[in-house]
Amino acid sequence: MAELLLDPNIRGWVFLPIVVITFLVGIIRHYVSILLSSQKKVELHQVQDSQVMIRSRLLRENGQYIPKTAFLSRRHFFNNEETGYFKTQRRAPVSQNPVTDPAMMTDMLKGNVTNVLPMVLIGGWINWMFSGFVTTKVPFPLTLRFKPMLQRGIELVTLDAAWVSSASWYFLNVFGLRSIYTLVLGENNAADTSRHLQDQVSGAAMSMPPNPKAAFKSEWEALEICEHNWALNGVDDDLLGLRNTSDSIENMYYQSKSGL
Repeated sequence: MAELLLDPNIRGWVFLPIVVITFLVGIIRHYVSILLSSQKKVELHQVQDSQVMIRSRLLRENGQYIPKTAFLSRRHFFNNEETGYFKTQRRAPVSQNPVTDPAMMTDMLKGNVTNVLPMVLIGGWINWMFSGFVTTKVPFPLTLRFKPMLQRGIELVTLDAAWVSSASWYFLNVFGLRSIYTLVLGENNAADTSRHLQDQVSGAAMSMPPNPKAAFKSEWEALEICEHNWALNGVDDDLLGLRNTSDSIENMYYQSKSGL
């Protein structure tokens, strides 16, 4: 592998501007997101249904840690044929087509403007302005599989994989300035791209599916076949050490009889 000797002036001329530009773009994106943010209208029954689905899933996963009577009473609340929540609630399918929902289309456009568009423009400008530049080197050796990730824009087979190109350095800054954004802007900031992706994933998990009736039916079937297996059987004896004492006494009794 070829070894390079970077000029400190050239290295600083490429290294620092990318960091500063990426940080300033994140600050601007944060305040633009605040200006463009709008209050999302959430229906009360949608929030209620999503919370009930979460409670039912938690009951199936952790029902063995509560007494059987408590488990059956909770399952009765959800699955009773006459008064159960999944049987009595009738929800019409919700249309989530962005073409017919202007609010959803507007939110998608705002998300593209504040997150995707700045990343594409700044990334393209850095790739054009600093094309072929090497910015820094990681302080530990890497295998050749890291070359496509860290040396984007540089096609040198003999170059050590520890060197980082300007384009790759930009993307590392985009996803690596999370702690700095949290320190400057606070925890709930719009500049953190990873937090934005996590919010999208958690929001999708919390939201109801387009057809609540089918979701209620599948959850009812899953909860109906779920059996209660008491996971804390004898935990009081284990806590007090009575089980070990009784086992040792029983073992001593059988050993004494076998000796006789």
